[in-house]
Amino acid sequence: MTSSREQSCMSINQRSVTETKKKKKDALFSSLPPVWCFPPLSSTTSSVSKMKFENVLAEVNGFGRFQIRTLLLLVIPRMTLPFHFLLNNFISVIPSHRCNIRALDDGEIFRNLSLEDKLVASIPLQSDGSPSSCQMFAEPQYHLLYNSTNSTDLPTIPCQDGWVYDNSVFKSTLATEWDLVCDKRSVNRVTATIFFMGVMLGAAVFGYLSDRFGRKGTLLVSYIMTTIFGFASAFSYNFNMFAAMRFFTGFGISGISIISIVLCIEWVGIKHRTLVGVLMSLDWSFSTILLPGVAYFVNDWRYLTATVTSPLLPAIVCWRWLPESARWLISTGKVNSAHFHLTKCAKINRREEFIADLKPEILSKVILVEDENRKYSYMDLVKTPKMRRLALLTGIVWFGVACVYYGISLNVPGFGVDIYLTQFIYAISEIPGKIFIIFFLNKLGRRWTQAGTLGFTGLCLFCNIFVPQNMWIARTAFGAAGKMFAEAAFTTVFLYTTELYPTVMRQNGLGFSSFAARTGVSLSPLVMILEDIKSYLPNIIFILVACIASVSTSFLPETLNVRLPETIEDIEQTRRRSIPTSDENATL
Repeated sequence: MTSSREQSCMSINQRSVTETKKKKKDALFSSLPPVWCFPPLSSTTSSVSKMKFENVLAEVNGFGRFQIRTLLLLVIPRMTLPFHFLLNNFISVIPSHRCNIRALDDGEIFRNLSLEDKLVASIPLQSDGSPSSCQMFAEPQYHLLYNSTNSTDLPTIPCQDGWVYDNSVFKSTLATEWDLVCDKRSVNRVTATIFFMGVMLGAAVFGYLSDRFGRKGTLLVSYIMTTIFGFASAFSYNFNMFAAMRFFTGFGISGISIISIVLCIEWVGIKHRTLVGVLMSLDWSFSTILLPGVAYFVNDWRYLTATVTSPLLPAIVCWRWLPESARWLISTGKVNSAHFHLTKCAKINRREEFIADLKPEILSKVILVEDENRKYSYMDLVKTPKMRRLALLTGIVWFGVACVYYGISLNVPGFGVDIYLTQFIYAISEIPGKIFIIFFLNKLGRRWTQAGTLGFTGLCLFCNIFVPQNMWIARTAFGAAGKMFAEAAFTTVFLYTTELYPTVMRQNGLGFSSFAARTGVSLSPLVMILEDIKSYLPNIIFILVACIASVSTSFLPETLNVRLPETIEDIEQTRRRSIPTSDENATL
């Protein structure tokens, strides 16, 4: 009896101890935020396997001082993006010009005339009464000094000794440097196309390199390449050299464009992705506001090109303080490096108590991939059905957004106002677009915001078709409104695309999308040439492109409050919505 009682007591004590341990374990899990609250599991390994990177990021603070510092470090190089992308508006301006009339100097009579009389005898008038910019008389017509009304039947020839330019606004431009006027006038628009062809190719290359070798190292290559070729452009001694240098400048700067946004978004929690995406686009708007002021005071194209490249020098110095993407490191099996950067993030955000218990081997379970040694490429965009569909739709949307945006942005002189004032108005108009886009992205979601901004951009362009050229206030108003909606569309598409593609393919996906966008940008200056045939033709084409892109957006999935996908398998399966709760928000 005694023995059985002792055994019974021991059994009761063991159950009591077991229940006490179980209660402590359950209490530990219940004290953590809801994102960490897993059902009772048989082992630690099985609970870890259900962790996601967002869980880890929430614990180290998904938007703390570490993320703000990273954002500020990326603002410096991103200043150069609008500077270079819109530089062509100022360096390729064609000022007022006329033929150099030295060849008509036939002796004392011509030399004794005033400059005004020389021009009357040498330059024919156009139908609107203004002097011709590209023609001159074959010989001086002195009788026009007494009767200048009958000059239509007189023989004219193209300019023989070059041109004389009005340097009152621009000290020097590409047109004045290499006489890109008259028959060579279209070459000015081609310079923009050459630059954006470099951006187009660079997007594809840097997208691949960033997914293969990491965000941080590839970003440094982009910094250095843009700096070298940007300054080389300013010292070009002929147009062919300048065109080549601008191509490689565009090639390098595309890396800054696509890598910086991905690096920042990958370090931010779900709750703050919209805010950070919009904040990163604000550096574009504020730099666009600065550009006309810089161009006004630095009105020589060589000095201006060097000036807009110079922010990359401090950016190279500050590069050392940028982190590598922990998501990318984990997805490629480099968990020790990921743990190092997460530890640094936790210390800066004052969350050291959490990181002390987080071991590298636990991180290897956070992002599950089939093969850590697998190297992804652009071919993976088309190997599976949903990735193939995603690539097609995002390519169409990016083409439409970029083509329409730069169709407006690169046509600053076409709205009948001073070029500096128009550029400033366009830049200011982007700020309201950034403010309202935050509200709509969080309320309507990414998909309908993207479709709506494209639709309203097309509507503004449609209205502008019916506004006469002399009504410059109305034309500028519609142009500024279209620019505002186009910028809102561009802000949305960067954030939206970053959320659509998985970590292992995010830079490849953004690189492909940017490639499609730069194809549209490269075509925009060529579309503008059609205005020589009919003034409304470019607007009609841009409206059609905006409508097609808007419709294509409706076929994309919504990403509002959805976890970032990590692998291609996440895309092929339906992702679950992950809405932060109030408890999770408290940890953020």
